[in-house]
Amino acid sequence: MKSTPMKLFNDCYGKYGIAAINVFTMEQVLGVFKAASIGKSPVILQTTPVARDYSNPLLMKGMISAAEKVFPDVVFAVHLDHGNETHINAALKEEMYNSVMIDASHEDFDQNVSRTKKIVESAHSQDVFVEAELGILSGVEDNLVVEQHHAKYTDPEAAEKFVCETNCDSLAIAVGTSHGAYKFSGDQGINFSILEQIQKRLPGFPLVLHGGSSVSQVEIQRINNAGGNLKENARGVSSDELKKSISLGVCKVNIATDLRVLWTRVHREFFVENPEQFDPILPGKLYQDELIKFCLQKFELLGSLGKARSINSYQSKEN
Repeated sequence: MKSTPMKLFNDCYGKYGIAAINVFTMEQVLGVFKAASIGKSPVILQTTPVARDYSNPLLMKGMISAAEKVFPDVVFAVHLDHGNETHINAALKEEMYNSVMIDASHEDFDQNVSRTKKIVESAHSQDVFVEAELGILSGVEDNLVVEQHHAKYTDPEAAEKFVCETNCDSLAIAVGTSHGAYKFSGDQGINFSILEQIQKRLPGFPLVLHGGSSVSQVEIQRINNAGGNLKENARGVSSDELKKSISLGVCKVNIATDLRVLWTRVHREFFVENPEQFDPILPGKLYQDELIKFCLQKFELLGSLGKARSINSYQSKEN
């Protein structure tokens, strides 16, 4: 059952987090839906502009629509991640997305406000939820590259002003996370002092944590043992950091890198151990199984297991 992000966030605020999972392929769409069905967990499926170009928007829409019919019990929203005006205008015409993100975080404050306000006005006229971003995350995601020295924490006072001026529905904040596989190094982590200040200025307002993958060291080591060459000092967001973030207003946790790391490990190990194989279905099924396990573990960590029941019940009464 398709739901609006606002209903999801109203239910979860301060209690549990919603996994927002970036999908590119049929295996990923199917795996996420299966896991959400098994775990009775609400979930947000995200596509980036690169994902849309990779599979074609019509094919992506077809996969998600088909999965909704196969798993009618799953409570989910569909979100366009890191879009600009062109991406968002195209997405709004497709009637698939009920949530979009305008990423003008690289602009100065006034320009970010101006661009975001226009998208909010357009999207709200179609009952579409808008996520904006203030502050700049470092790292690599699809065709977005930001060096560490260009990253900027979100200023709490500016965040309050930004939300007031733009009327956006949620805000992605920069508090120390980063995109991609090369995340934290050393003792760096989430700056909870900034997060606490933002929540105090925006009580009850849903915050978004980009770069929410954990980047398992076990997965990295297994990839390298199977011929990979990933840096072994990569570190994502820890379990304790995620739990504390949720208590401070983070409702949506973006997860992309972990799915890519998992895909790489499954396929590298499969073909190393089965060099005679060439059938894509075999590692594809294995990847789905591993992805289901991963999603269920993430739902448990975020506290969202079983929470789809209350949202389903609420929506049934509303309808």
